[in-house]
Amino acid sequence: MPDSQLTSDDLHLFNEGTHHRLYRKLGAHVVDGGTRFAVWAPNARTVSVIGDWNGWTPGRDELHPRQSSGIWEAVVKNIGHGARYKYAIVGPDGHKRDKADPFAARAEHPPATASMVWECHHEWGDHAWMKTRKDRIAHRAPVSIYELHLGSWRRDHNDVLGYRELGERLAEHVGNLGFTHVELMPIMEHPFYGSWGYQVTGFFAPTTRYGAPDDLMAMIDGLHQKGIGAIIDWVPAHFPTDAHGLGVFDGTHLYEHADPRRGFHPDWTSFIFNYGRHEVRSFLISSAISWLDRYHIDGLRVDGVASMLYKDYSRKPGEWVPNEDGSNHDRDAIAFLQEMNKAVYAAFPDVQTIAEESTAWGGVSRPPEHGGLGFGYKWDLGWMHDTLAYLERDPIHRKYHHDQLTFRAIYAFTENYVMPLSHDEVVHGKQSLLAKMPGDPWQKYASLRLLYGYQWTQPGKKLLFMGGELGVWNEWHHDHELDWAVGNHPAHSGIARWIGDLNGAYRAHRALHVYDCEARGFQWLEGNDRDGSTLAYLRLGDDQDPPVLVVANFTPVPREGYRVGVPRGGFWKEILNSDADLYGGGGIGNRGGMEAEGVAWHGRDQSLVITVPPLAVVVFVAS
Repeated sequence: MPDSQLTSDDLHLFNEGTHHRLYRKLGAHVVDGGTRFAVWAPNARTVSVIGDWNGWTPGRDELHPRQSSGIWEAVVKNIGHGARYKYAIVGPDGHKRDKADPFAARAEHPPATASMVWECHHEWGDHAWMKTRKDRIAHRAPVSIYELHLGSWRRDHNDVLGYRELGERLAEHVGNLGFTHVELMPIMEHPFYGSWGYQVTGFFAPTTRYGAPDDLMAMIDGLHQKGIGAIIDWVPAHFPTDAHGLGVFDGTHLYEHADPRRGFHPDWTSFIFNYGRHEVRSFLISSAISWLDRYHIDGLRVDGVASMLYKDYSRKPGEWVPNEDGSNHDRDAIAFLQEMNKAVYAAFPDVQTIAEESTAWGGVSRPPEHGGLGFGYKWDLGWMHDTLAYLERDPIHRKYHHDQLTFRAIYAFTENYVMPLSHDEVVHGKQSLLAKMPGDPWQKYASLRLLYGYQWTQPGKKLLFMGGELGVWNEWHHDHELDWAVGNHPAHSGIARWIGDLNGAYRAHRALHVYDCEARGFQWLEGNDRDGSTLAYLRLGDDQDPPVLVVANFTPVPREGYRVGVPRGGFWKEILNSDADLYGGGGIGNRGGMEAEGVAWHGRDQSLVITVPPLAVVVFVAS
C-alpha cells in the first residue's frame, strides 16, 4: 500500500502480541500531503475516517484492510496537525459505531469525544537527569514520593491550571519539601472527571484538561531539571463503557471478554481487558512503553493489580469462571503482567514499575524467571491499614493492639515495598489523616507528626498524598483545591517543616534508606513494650555508615529515663524530634544528644538513657 508504514514484520509482531511500539505505527501520523490512519478492527465490514474536513460523513475517506492482520489503513490527503476525527466502523451486525482512536496522541476536551491529529515537537533539556535517574529510584536509593491529583492540587480562582504552570509550582513546592519524586494520579484521557482518571479512554493521550501533550512534556522536563522524578498511575485493569471508547469496538467484544463473568467489573461497572488476546497485550504494553518513551516518565504505578490476579475478585459464587482445576488465579492476566514488566525493563532498565496490590500474593516484586510478577516495587497496604487502625484508637487501648505495629517486621522484606499514605485513605468519608487522629487538637497534631516519623524511619520507600504535608482538616475532593491557607497556621506549617526535615534526614543518612528492601537494614531493640506502647529499633547501612536509633512513643505520657541499647559507644546526636518547638510540639527532648554509657541493655554493651516525648518519635545517629 502506498505511504504505508506498517511492514509485514509489524503485522506479524502485532498479531503475535509482541509489538511494543504500536503508537509509532497505529493511530494518526502526519505524512507528506496528509495524515495516515491505521486502526485495528478485524471484524468490521467497513472502516472510514470522519472529521471536520468531510463533514463527519461516513464512507468519504475509507480505510482498507492490511492482509489478514485486522488492521485498516489509508492516507487522507490535505489534513494534518490539529484535525479532529473519529472512526466510523460498521460491524458484522451492520450497525455503525463512531469510535475515538485507541492510539490517539490527543483528544478533545471532555465532554467532547473526538480524537485529534497531533505531532509533538518538544525539545528535551533533561539530559543530565536521564543519565542518572536509575540511581535515583533504585532499591538502595532514598525514594520519597509526593502523590497528587493535578486538577485539585492548585487552582486559580477555582479555574484548573495547565501542565506548564502546575509544573513550575509543583517543582518549587516538592523541592522545598525534599521529595525525590512526584506521582501523578492518572493523566490519561478520561471522560468522567469524577473517576480521578481511573476510567481511561485514551491510553496514549494525556488529558486535554490541562493542555496539550507538548505541555505535559514541558512539565516533566521542568521537574527533571529541578532534580525531581515523575511517576504516573497506569490503569490496565479495566476501561469504561462509554460509547466512543474501546468497548464493542468493531461490533464485537474486541478488547474485552465477551463473557461478563470475565469481561465486566461489578465494582467499577467497566469492561475488563482480554489479556489472553495477543493484540490486546500489544496494545497495553505499547501504552506503557509510550509514556516512558515519549514523555520520559520515570516509573509506572500499576493500579488495581489484585483485581487482575483473581478471577473471583469482588464476585460471588457463580459470577466467575474457575480454571479447569477449580482455582481462581487469572493465568492470562498473570502472564500479561510478567510480559509487561519484562518488556518495560528490557527497554528502560532505568525506570521502575510499582504494583498497587492489596493481597498476600507472593512474589509481586520477584523477577518472572523466578516465578514472580516482575514489578520493581509493591505498595505495602497492610502496613497502611494496620498503622492507621492502631493510631485511630484511643491511646489507652493501644497496648491491646500492639501487634498492629510489630506485625510488619515479619514480612517487611518479602517484597520491595513502598509505604503509602495515599489518596484512598482521605476520601469517601474516611476523613483527612489529621482528622483521623484521636484526642484534642494538640494530640491530633502530635499523632500526625508521630505517624510521619514512624513511616519515614521504617524500612521501605515513602509515599504521601498531597495535603498530608499541610495537615489539612478536610478530606480530599477532586473538585476542590487543597486548603493552602491552613499552612499559615503554626501547627500546620510545623507539620510541613517536619516533612521537609524527615526527607532531609532520609536522604542524608544512608542507614535510613540504603537497605530499605533488605533485612540487614533493620534491627529491633524493643518491640514488646505493650504497656508503654513504645518501639525502639535501629536502621543500619554498611559498616562505614553511622547507625541510626529510632524510639517512638505512642502514648500521651512522656517516657523519662528510658534506656535503650546501642551498638557503639560515644556521642549519639539527636537529629530528629517530632516534639520540637519548631514543629509545633512541646519542646521536650534530649538537648541535642548524649554520650553512651557502658551499661549493657537490649543485648548491646552500650546504652543510652533518653527522654521520649509524648506521642512523638526521636531519632539519634552515632557520631
